[in-house]
This record gives sequence, C-alpha cells and structure tokens, in this order.
Amino acid sequence: MAASLDKIFEALASGPRRQILAYLTEKELSTTELAERFAMSTPAVSRHLSVLENAGLVTSERSGQFVLYKLNGDSLVNSLTGYAFELCPVARPLKRERVAAKTQKAR
Repeated sequence: MAASLDKIFEALASGPRRQILAYLTEKELSTTELAERFAMSTPAVSRHLSVLENAGLVTSERSGQFVLYKLNGDSLVNSLTGYAFELCPVARPLKRERVAAKTQKAR
C-alpha cells in the first residue's frame, strides 16, 4: 500500500495533473480535448495522463481512433481514506473492531 500511496501523492503533487483530475470529474475526455484546455502540447498532457494512470487515478478506454480517460474515483477515495486511518489515533482500534466484526459474521 505504501508504494501505491507514493505514486498517488507523486501524481497529485503536480498542479496540471490535479487540474486534469478536476476536468475528468465532469466527463470522459481524450488527450486532445484535455490539451485544448491547457497551454501545453498533446504529448505533455499524455505524459501527465500516464503518471495518473500509473497511480491508478484514471483509466483509459479506446473509442475508435481516440483514447478516452476517466477518473477512477474509487481508487483515490479508498487510498486516501486508508492513509488517513493510518494517521488517525483512533483508526487502529476502529480497524481491529471492523476486522473482528467481519470475523464474527463469517462464523
């Protein structure tokens, strides 16, 4: 989990990548559509998208001649929630309680 969190925080460290994520909260977009919203080239946007995809924050799907990118919100929320629980002083007892509850249900 630490390695994936490192990738997520590295991806989120860039202002343009955070802006790309904001655009992708609205709808799926291609690299060209994203480049039109920035003062940067399509290859530069493509490199940012590659970092975001490698971190699991976006997914891509081919649609004809275009590749559409969309936000992988579940990954971001789950990763950041897990990180917050590790920092939170009451998280460990809550985590143990949750695991114990799952174990009892399984019986």
